Amino acid sequence: VQLVESGGGSVQSGGSLRLSCVASGFISSDYSMGWFRQAPGKEREGVATIDSDGSTSYADSEKGRFTISQDNAKNTLYLQIHSLKPEDTAMYYCAAWEYGGSWYSWGQGTQVTVSS
Repeated sequence: VQLVESGGGSVQSGGSLRLSCVASGFISSDYSMGWFRQAPGKEREGVATIDSDGSTSYADSEKGRFTISQDNAKNTLYLQIHSLKPEDTAMYYCAAWEYGGSWYSWGQGTQVTVSS
């Protein structure tokens, strides 16, 4: 089981990025998946999730700028981020878990840095 994120980088405030997370060793659409981020000196926080039935949820502070989606044929999870702000600077992690169960897996993260 492996989750590999990509798509991070350094962008100017107001720009956009699309993060990708390729899952291997399991069928991602069978599990809940999500994006989390951790800024320096802060706790990891949830950004967006998508359940196996396709329903999505977002952190209240990010509604409208973040879009989570999934390509089942590619076993890949995406996070589209618009209107990036310096406070979005963080390591972004992809995760998968069994809803109501004990299994979970994390990726290694992809860094997003937003300059003003």
